[in-house]
Amino acid sequence: MNSRAVFFIAREDLRLMMRSKATWLWAFLMPVVFFFFMGTMQGGSGKPPGVTDNLRMVGTSGGVLADELALRLEEQGFVLERAESDSALAADSREAKTLRLPDGLTAEVLTGVAQSVQLEGGGKGMAAEHDNVRIQRAIYTVLADLFVLENARNAPTAEAFDELRAAPRALTLSVRPAGHRREIPRGFQQAVPGTLVMFTALVLLTSGASLLVIERRRGLLARLATAPLSRLEVVIGKLGGKLCLGLIQIGFSVVVGTFVFGVDWGGQLPAVALVLGVYGMFISALGLCLGNLARTEGQAVGIGVFAANILAALGGCWWPIEVTPPWMQALAGWLPTGWVMSAMHDLTSFGLGPTAVLTEVTYLIAATGCALWLGARSFRFQ
Repeated sequence: MNSRAVFFIAREDLRLMMRSKATWLWAFLMPVVFFFFMGTMQGGSGKPPGVTDNLRMVGTSGGVLADELALRLEEQGFVLERAESDSALAADSREAKTLRLPDGLTAEVLTGVAQSVQLEGGGKGMAAEHDNVRIQRAIYTVLADLFVLENARNAPTAEAFDELRAAPRALTLSVRPAGHRREIPRGFQQAVPGTLVMFTALVLLTSGASLLVIERRRGLLARLATAPLSRLEVVIGKLGGKLCLGLIQIGFSVVVGTFVFGVDWGGQLPAVALVLGVYGMFISALGLCLGNLARTEGQAVGIGVFAANILAALGGCWWPIEVTPPWMQALAGWLPTGWVMSAMHDLTSFGLGPTAVLTEVTYLIAATGCALWLGARSFRFQ
C-alpha cells in the first residue's frame, strides 16, 4: 500500500473541509453555543444533592419558628442571608432566590392561623426542583417538631427545640446503597457529551459526504482513478480525512467542556478516548457511505442533517435517556448514539470501569466494520 499517497489524500480532504466556513461554524462554534444552552436548560453545572446554594430569607420578625426554619435550611446545605426587608439586602442579591416569611409567623401559627411562605427566583429545571425539595423538607421538619412539642404540652421556645433535637430517637433509619449509586446525568455533564456526539455526526454526515459528491460532479474522482493507486488506497485516504476532522472536533469539544464548562470526564480517560475514537471512525465511515449514495449536495446535506438529529434525539443526546419512556430507552439500545452515550455516562457520570462498556464498544466496532465494508463496496469514481 502506498502510504504516502493515502496520507496525501487524507491531508487534502481535511484541508478542503477546513477551508469551508460551514465546517468552522458547525464543528467548533455551534457546539459551544449548544453546550451552554442545553447545559443551562438541564440544570447548569448539574450539582449533586448536598451542595451549598445561596438563599435569601426576608422577614426576620417571625419569632422562634423563623429561627428554626433558618437552622433547618442551613442543615440542608443553603448559605442563608437573612434580612428584615428587601432594602436590607445587598444590591446584587435582590433578584436572587428569595424565601419570604410573613410577619409574626410564630404568633399566628400558635393561634391556629394558616401561614404561607413564598419562594421567588431560582430558575427552572432539575436543579431548581431539587432546591424546592430541600426547602420543603426544612419546613416540614419544623412543623413536625412543633407538633411533638404541642403534644407534650411544651412551649415552642428555642430551648425546647434544642432539647428535642438532643433527645434520643426511638426510631432510626439506616441507609446504605444496594449497589453502585447511579444518578441521572444533568446539566453540562449531560449536555456536553450529548452535543459532542450529535455535532460529530452532523458535520461528518454533511461536510464529509457533500465533499465526495462535489469531487465526483467536478470529475476530480475520475481523474484520481487514473492515478497509480488502488481503489482501497483511495477509500482509506478519503476515510482518513473525515476521521481526522472528527477527531479534531471531538478533541476540541473535550477541551472546551473541561476548562469552560467544568465537565468531569471521570478517571477512565483512556476508555473515554477509545469510545469516542471508535465512534468517530463509525461516523466517518457512515459519511463515506452517504457520499457514495447521494447524487447531489442537497441530498447529502439533507439526509445528513435528518439522520444526525434523529439519532441524537432517540439516542439520548438531547436529554438523559433515563427520563424517557421505556420504549425509547429500549430503542436507544439499538442505536449507535445510544451505545456511545451509555458508555460515556458509565465512565464519566456513574464511575464505572472500562469493563462496564465492553458491550457498547463491541457494538460500535461491529457497526464500524459494517459501515467500512459498505463504504468500500459502494465507492464509485463517477
